[in-house]
Amino acid sequence: MKKKRNYRWMTFSITLALLILVSTPLTILAATVEARVPLSDAKSFAVLAYSEVTNTGTTTIGGTAGGEVGVHAGTSISGKATMTISGTYHEADAAAGLAQTALANAITNASGRSATRIATELGNTTLIGGVYDSASGTFGITGDLTLDGQNDPATVFIFKMASTLTTANGSNVNLINGASACNIFWQVGSSATLGTTSHISGHILATSSITATTGAVIDGSLLASTGAVTLDGNTITNNLCPNNIPDTGVQEDLLFTGSALLMLAMGAWYLSRKKTA
Repeated sequence: MKKKRNYRWMTFSITLALLILVSTPLTILAATVEARVPLSDAKSFAVLAYSEVTNTGTTTIGGTAGGEVGVHAGTSISGKATMTISGTYHEADAAAGLAQTALANAITNASGRSATRIATELGNTTLIGGVYDSASGTFGITGDLTLDGQNDPATVFIFKMASTLTTANGSNVNLINGASACNIFWQVGSSATLGTTSHISGHILATSSITATTGAVIDGSLLASTGAVTLDGNTITNNLCPNNIPDTGVQEDLLFTGSALLMLAMGAWYLSRKKTA
C-alpha cells in the first residue's frame, strides 16, 4: 500500500511539473534573422550625394526600387548629358533632403550592430549572412568575394568600416544560394572607392564620399552622407528585394506550445489512477 502511495505521489509530481511547463510556451529553437538596414526615404535613390554628383562617360542608372539621382544640401549634378536614369534628378529638393535624413539614420543603425571580426581582405573568401567588421576598420576586395544566402532570401549581410572600402580593378562580389543585393549593406566610415570594371553588390552607405571608377558595376546604390559621388561610365541597378522582404527584418521563433506535454501529463495522471484502482 505504501509503495502504491509513493508511486502515486511520484506520478503526481511529474504531472504537476509538466503542467507548469505547459503554462508557459517553451522555446526550443529561436533563430533570429538579422534585420535589414532600413533605408526609408533613401530607398528609391540609386545615387545620393551631399555636396555634388559628377559623371563622366556613359552611365546607366535604374532598377525596380528606383533610379533616382539626388544631391542635398549641394545643388550640382553634372554630366547629365551622358547619364540615362529611370527616375528623376533631385537637386536640393525636399525628396533629396528626406533621403539624406534617412541615410544618416541608416548609417547610425548599421554602425550600432554587433559584429563578427574578420580579416580586412575579403577577396577569395566565402561568407554567410551576418554583420562583419575588421580590426583595421577597413575592408578591401581583391579577386572574388562570394556571399552565400544558404537558400534563405531574407539573409542579410552588413559590413561595418570605421574608415574606407576599396575594391580592386576587376574584383567581383558574387551571390549564391539566394543571396540578394538588396540585403547587402556596406557602412563606410569615410570614403569608398570602386576599382575599374569591378562589380559590387549592395548599398554603399558612406559617411563621406564615393568614387566609382571607369566601368564599375553596382547592383545596389551609392549613398554619400557628407561628400560627393563621382561616376565614370558606370551601370547602377537598384532593385527591390524578392518577395518584397520588409526593411524591418524578420525574427523567426519556433515555439513548443506544450500540447504534447499536456497529453503526456493527462496520460500520466490516468496511469496513476489505474495503478491505485
